[in-house]
Amino acid sequence: MKSFFRMSYPYILWIGIFIVAPMLMIFLYSITNTGNETLTFQFTADNFARFFRDPDFVRILITSLRIALLTTIVCLLIGYPAALFIANLSDRKQTFMILLMTLPMWINMVLKTYAWRGILMNFDFASEFKVFIGMVYDFLPFMIIQIHTAIAKLDPNLLVAAHDLGANKVKSFLKVTLPLSVPGIISGITLVFLPAVSSFFIPKMLGNGNVVLIGNLIEMCFKKTGDWNFGSAISLIMALIIITSMWATKKLDRSAQED
Repeated sequence: MKSFFRMSYPYILWIGIFIVAPMLMIFLYSITNTGNETLTFQFTADNFARFFRDPDFVRILITSLRIALLTTIVCLLIGYPAALFIANLSDRKQTFMILLMTLPMWINMVLKTYAWRGILMNFDFASEFKVFIGMVYDFLPFMIIQIHTAIAKLDPNLLVAAHDLGANKVKSFLKVTLPLSVPGIISGITLVFLPAVSSFFIPKMLGNGNVVLIGNLIEMCFKKTGDWNFGSAISLIMALIIITSMWATKKLDRSAQED
């Protein structure tokens, strides 16, 4: 047992260096003022208050949440029927269809976004709608794969039993398939909403500078204005939103499994 525990030392070290230490630095920056010396810190909560006092920053946060929520809903509405269709195919065809779903994920997101930028520049769409299309395209495979995995694991005898008890296809779906695929739905929602709400490259490339989301605001604070303290505070606010979302989805998943 001790030998197995020792094997985890490199991972613990990796987590400490690349996750814990940066998060501690971000937290320290968020509660201090700009221009602090190495050994002298002036602690403050003004960075957080500044974000919520400014209506423009709050509007950016609401816009980010709204676009991420719409992206998640559309991915679910498209992804569930697609996953259900794939799950009803033969094993060979399922493998081929999943391969088609994952092929775009092998391509770098920068290249895919540039391709969509070239496609959408020929259409007179609003900038926000272009960002929305780009997000749905990038995150849809995550939704399909998660839901397909949940549906493919279902025991087909359950549907046979439902049919024997007099349930038609619609009722069998509503009473058997849909409830048992909820864990896959929740996993898909998590994998779509969390990266969508913090995305910065897609709105930067497809929004033509007219769409600023919370990820873009954080990027500007660190790269353009040099206000690391305020950028760190926004990052922690986003981290809190993401952690809350993960807690809520995990609770829903647990409730679905208990039911």
